[in-house]
Amino acid sequence: MLYSSRMTTILDDSANSAPLVIDPELEAMMEAGVHLGHSRSRRNPGMTPYLWGVRNNVEIIDLAKTKEHLDIALAFLRQLAGERKMILFVGTRPSSRDLLRKTADALGFPWVAERWIGGALTNFRVVRKRVEILEGLEYEKATGGFEKYPKKEQMQKEKEIAKLTRNFDGLRRLTRLPDAVVIVDIVHDDLALREARRLKVPVVALTDTNTDPRLVQYPIPANDDARTAVSFMLDRMAAAIRDGMRTADQQTPAPAANQGTAQEA
Repeated sequence: MLYSSRMTTILDDSANSAPLVIDPELEAMMEAGVHLGHSRSRRNPGMTPYLWGVRNNVEIIDLAKTKEHLDIALAFLRQLAGERKMILFVGTRPSSRDLLRKTADALGFPWVAERWIGGALTNFRVVRKRVEILEGLEYEKATGGFEKYPKKEQMQKEKEIAKLTRNFDGLRRLTRLPDAVVIVDIVHDDLALREARRLKVPVVALTDTNTDPRLVQYPIPANDDARTAVSFMLDRMAAAIRDGMRTADQQTPAPAANQGTAQEA
């Protein structure tokens, strides 16, 4: 199946038609399954403008629209990175959480990949305190502080570390409210979306055919289920963010050279 850059034509490989010259990025999106939505019965009305049609009862996302909105979202993320802003990545679905964690860690940004902790944004100070407790326990253990406790109490502290790590490990770098939130699936992680909207924190998100893109400042019409599609989008976001970081590094004034001792008169 070939997809035209103007989205007007989809050709079956079996048809006796000349191959179309298409945008390589649209072709890459198609290979990653970005265009595959849900069944027609699950459509959110807000996604109607971003759909091309239906094939075998599966709604097909218009990849020309996807590229258009992806470019807008990437420009926003690139600008944030260029200004050294903080971006929080959220994706708690088992199928993509490792992809999200790996991407955020490589960029040095905070993430939530296990489950969204209620109040992570709206009750930020309390959540930050939990991170500090985790780091305090880890420091106490690393410096031999656990040895003064009975075995039972040591085990309790170990369990507490494991629990806190599971819930708050990715939030260690979130030392303040983020300047933007990237969400893979706004239906699955609707609490994260609600808190970001409540605090007016801009959201960049993949919007599958069962989502309402009107809830997101920077929607990217795309499959949010397939690992290949999610990986494609996270890779494109990471590349834009790294580009912005390089720009920020280039604009940072070099430290003043050591002038040494004053010249003798």
